[in-house]
Parts: sequence; structure tokens; C-alpha cells
Amino acid sequence: MTTSPTPEPGDPSEPTVPSEPSEPSAEDKAEELRRFNTREQDSAWRAVAYMLTGPLIYGGLGALADHWLGTTWLVGVGIVGGMALSLYLIWFRYGTH
Repeated sequence: MTTSPTPEPGDPSEPTVPSEPSEPSAEDKAEELRRFNTREQDSAWRAVAYMLTGPLIYGGLGALADHWLGTTWLVGVGIVGGMALSLYLIWFRYGTH
């Protein structure tokens, strides 16, 4: 009767059993929650920045055009247009999840 040799530990011919995924530790869960909260806060502040910069930039361009053309209504169009573009950008970026 012949016996097969016992494989040594770490022998590549030894079948491997996949290990079960371990439960994340409390520190891992806390770190993941912190990263999620940071992303959400960054998104909120970015949306506020869009709401401020759109009307400011386009209102400023309207004011320059008013000065150059001698009109008085383009600053209002720039502010309203900048707000509309800001709202569209926020909706496009954050509203289509």
C-alpha cells in the first residue's frame, strides 16, 4: 500500500480554501462615515459657490456691457441668466443620481 506524501505548508500544489470576508471594524466604519460626511459637505458648499458665482459673474458681464453699450438693463439680464445657469448646473451635477 502506497501513501501519498503530505504536502508542506505553502506548497503551491496544496488546494487553497478562500477565506470568508471579515466584518469591518468599528474604526473602519467610523472612517467610512467620516469620508461620506466630508463628501456631502463638499457637495453642499460647492452648490452654494455655484449659486453665488453665477449671478456675480454674469451680472458683472452685464454691467460691463451696459457701460460699453450705454444701456441699463443688461445687468439684470446677466443676474437672472447667471442664476438660471447656476441652478441648471446644480441640477445637472447633483440632481440626477
